[in-house]
Amino acid sequence: MTRKLLALTLSLALTAGLAACSTQAPAEDSAPPESTAPAAETQTPAAETAVPYQTVHLGLLSGPTGMGAAKMLADNDEAYAQVEAGTYEGGTLLRYEVTLGSDPANDIVPRLTNGELDIAAIPTNLAATLYNRTDGGIKLLALNTLGVLHILENGDTVNSLADLEGRTLYATGQGSNPEYVLNYLLEANGLDPAADVDIQWLASEELTARMASGDIDLCMLPVPAATTVMMQNSDVRDAIDLNDAWTESGAQGTFTMGCLVARTEWLEDNSELVPGILAEYAASIDYANSNPEEAAALIEQYGIVPKAAVAQAAIPQANMVCVTGEDMKGIADYYQVLFDADPTSIGGAIPGEDFYYIP
Repeated sequence: MTRKLLALTLSLALTAGLAACSTQAPAEDSAPPESTAPAAETQTPAAETAVPYQTVHLGLLSGPTGMGAAKMLADNDEAYAQVEAGTYEGGTLLRYEVTLGSDPANDIVPRLTNGELDIAAIPTNLAATLYNRTDGGIKLLALNTLGVLHILENGDTVNSLADLEGRTLYATGQGSNPEYVLNYLLEANGLDPAADVDIQWLASEELTARMASGDIDLCMLPVPAATTVMMQNSDVRDAIDLNDAWTESGAQGTFTMGCLVARTEWLEDNSELVPGILAEYAASIDYANSNPEEAAALIEQYGIVPKAAVAQAAIPQANMVCVTGEDMKGIADYYQVLFDADPTSIGGAIPGEDFYYIP
């Protein structure tokens, strides 16, 4: 199911450029998408008040890749309310039609590739894969989430990745960044992922529940699911932050898990909208990092994380950023690491220069 949140925001009046912005500060305690009323019903207020608007179809994932957009959605709703009240005094508006999903492969990718979505927040390895599979049909607009993976333990026996030898590690994220990064880091610490560690892959919801209940004692989870576990079970500790393990391994590049992409065809027809969209998005991420309590309430309101308390606790570890323009190219080193570990993890090739949207 999809959840469509219709909202409006100032766009063409914004002239902010694509200058890189990065504010460090959020995977996946996800909630399933919900359907909303037909789009036609929500077009009436704009039409009645003669306010010109343009619809942008936006795909978001529950968890950290979607958390940064919450304030932007709230601002859009406020503008939409002004239109309904007849008090809006701006010019052309964007109307965001949002699809919120928990599974990028099933909820976002099909809609992105068939043209139902224009822009989407997805894992970075998936962005590269789609670029390769669509012959450049997807471009990178921004990097939005650094590493958010943590190894949790109910106990005190694991303090390094080498300590995982001979252990069973429950994990989520098979076939995406978590699996490839875990394998790479295990190998960097002298372990064979297939022989030295028994990795059991589970859905995020099941893994979160089992770890919180004490049914299992060792797992790898992303924030905010990891945050949920530690809030529910005080015996569980954060044993290893994979951001630290990445740095200690000597890996090149920045561990970057989430990004914002757009369809190339849509960009060609709507390039004038992009500066305003990215300016709003950057401001939204900055607001979340600077105002975690207020942002957490919005994140819950839009269903991106089920509980505000979890979102608030997770925001400092969520590593939300907004990196645009030339600075996005720094992810090439990260892609090289993934390619060396498993070429199929990024669709068989490191993306070319045309992957990066730089006007």
